[in-house]
Amino acid sequence: MPALAVKDAQQSDTVPQFLSRPAPGIIAALFCGYLAVGLPLPVLPLFIHDKLGFSTLVVGLVIGIQFLATVLTRGYAGRVTDQHGGKRSALQGAAIGALAGLLYLVASLPGLSPGLSLTLLVVGRLAAGLGESQFVTGCVSWSIASVGPQRAGMSMSWTGIAMFAALAIGAPVGMLLYQGYGLAVAMVACIVAPLASIAIALRRTSYATPAGPRLPFHKVVGQIWREGLGLTLQGVGLSGLTAFASLYFAARHWNSAGLVMTAFGVGFIAVRVVFGSLPDKTGGYRVAQWSLAIEAVGQAMIWSAPTDVMALAGALVTGLGCALVFPALGVEALKRVPPANRGSAMGAFVAFLDIAYGVSGPVAGVIAGQFGYAAVYLFGAACALAGAALAGAARGAQS
Repeated sequence: MPALAVKDAQQSDTVPQFLSRPAPGIIAALFCGYLAVGLPLPVLPLFIHDKLGFSTLVVGLVIGIQFLATVLTRGYAGRVTDQHGGKRSALQGAAIGALAGLLYLVASLPGLSPGLSLTLLVVGRLAAGLGESQFVTGCVSWSIASVGPQRAGMSMSWTGIAMFAALAIGAPVGMLLYQGYGLAVAMVACIVAPLASIAIALRRTSYATPAGPRLPFHKVVGQIWREGLGLTLQGVGLSGLTAFASLYFAARHWNSAGLVMTAFGVGFIAVRVVFGSLPDKTGGYRVAQWSLAIEAVGQAMIWSAPTDVMALAGALVTGLGCALVFPALGVEALKRVPPANRGSAMGAFVAFLDIAYGVSGPVAGVIAGQFGYAAVYLFGAACALAGAALAGAARGAQS
C-alpha cells in the first residue's frame, strides 16, 4: 500500500509507512494545545461577573461566542487541512490560540475600563474559536493520516482521550492559578500551552493530503449529515451533565456533584483505551447503535435515580456509551467523501458536535424550568435512542 506520509522539507526524504498507532507527538501536541480551551473556562466567568461587574447574561454571551466562531470557521479549517495538510492547520490554530491568550492577558491588566476589558475578552474568544476550529480539525486529520484510513476509528479514539484529558486537567489548573496568583498568571498559561503545542508539532512528520477533486464545504455537509445528526443526538446527554448536574444534585440535597464528570470520564476513557479500534474492526454503525443505546440507559438511570450513588452510576454508564460514538460515526463519515476531502469532512463532522452543545443547553434549560432538572436526562435518553435508531437504519441500508 503506498504511503501518504512525507517528511517535511528540512527532514529526511524517506517516506515512512503508516503507523500502527497515532504518532505520540501528534497526541501530545493536541493535549497541550487543548489545555488552552480548558484553562479559561472556570476563570473568565468569575472575572467578567465579579471583577468587571457584568451580568450573568453577559457572561453567557462572552463564553458562548467562541462556539459561534468555531462553527462558522469549520469550513475554512477543513479547506486548510485538505489543501496543506493537518499539520499546517494545527500549527495555525495553535498560533491563533496563543494570540487569544495574549488578548485575555491584556484584558486582565489593571487600569483598563470594564468596557475595554470586556471588548478585549470578546475579541479573544472569537480568536479562540477560530484557533480551536483549525487546531482540532488539523490534529484529528493529521492523526488519521499518520495511521491511514483503515485505523481512523482508533485514531479518533486517542485524539478524543487527549482532548478530554486536557479539559479535565486544564479547568482545575486554571482555577488554581486564578485563586492563587490572579487572572494574569492564569492567562499566561493560556499562552504557554499552545506555544508548547507548536514546539512539539514543528518537529513531527507531516502527512500529505491525498490528491483529487475537492468538494465545496456545503456538499461535504450534505454527504455526512446523517452521521453528524447522530453525533448531535449523542452530545445532548453530555451537555446535560456539564450544564445541569450540579443544579440537579443540589435540588436533591446530594453533595457529590463534583464526582459526576469524574464518573463520566472513567467510563469514557476506559472504553476508548480498551475498545478504541472496535469501529475499524466491526463497522461504525453497529458500534454507534449499541453505544447510543448504552448512553440512553445511563441517562435514564440519572433521571430515575433515588440516590446520588445511582445518579453517579448513570453518569458512568453515560460515559461508557458516549465513548465510541464519535469515532464510530466518524469512520462512516470519512467513507462518504473522496480522500481529498477528509479534512473538510472532519471539520463538518465536529461542527455537528458544536451545534449539539450550543443548542441543547438552552433547550434543556427550558425543559428544566418546566418539568424539573430530572427531565433533562429523560430528554437526553430520548435523544440517544433516536440516535441509536438512526444508526440502526443506516446500518440496515448499508447491508
